[in-house]
Amino acid sequence: MPELSVIAIDGPAGVGKSSVSRVVAAALGYSYLDTGAMYRAVAVFMGDAGISDTDSTAVAHALIDLHLVLAPSEDGSARVLINGLDITNRLRSPEISLASSRVSALPPVRQKLGAMQRQIGETGRVVAEGRDMGTVVFPDAAHKFFLDAKPEIRARRRALQLQAMGQRVDEAEILREIIQRDRQDSKRRIARLRPAATAVIIDTSDKTQAEVVRMIIDRVRAA
Repeated sequence: MPELSVIAIDGPAGVGKSSVSRVVAAALGYSYLDTGAMYRAVAVFMGDAGISDTDSTAVAHALIDLHLVLAPSEDGSARVLINGLDITNRLRSPEISLASSRVSALPPVRQKLGAMQRQIGETGRVVAEGRDMGTVVFPDAAHKFFLDAKPEIRARRRALQLQAMGQRVDEAEILREIIQRDRQDSKRRIARLRPAATAVIIDTSDKTQAEVVRMIIDRVRAA
């Protein structure tokens, strides 16, 4: 049977999954599960601890001491705390984006975070966004969507996002990093980035956020 009222929204880096998912969740009265932030948080945790993402044994051991909390904030997004420390403002750098892609390919990390994500999903009425929500974490989700856009469009969006956070950006470098992350995410051995067989694929390249949100909500309500 479909998992209770789970809406899975997948897609590559910079496609607008987070902002779309927050608005969809708010409009439907669902909670928002930002799984990408969870993997980014693990990347920060491992970097601070000096743990190489090539050492699975060290990673598995370090995860024993990891306490990760997603705390809702007033704007509908999630604050991310690692062992009581709020690291939300450190999650969106290009370096952490690439590191989180490598980290997310590690079996111990996927096992720990996947279990956390499924536990959250069991409560129902959840919008879960990431890269393998509809294929691995919630394969029986009631609704599945896959957002995509041209790399150049995604690079521009990510640059604007970082600028809004007060960061100086090199859009050409962001584009290179997005292309590199796409390659990493689509070729890794586990939880490879791909649309679920039954996912509704939405190309957001020439669509506004409001248009994408409306398409998703209309599909959900029609069902």
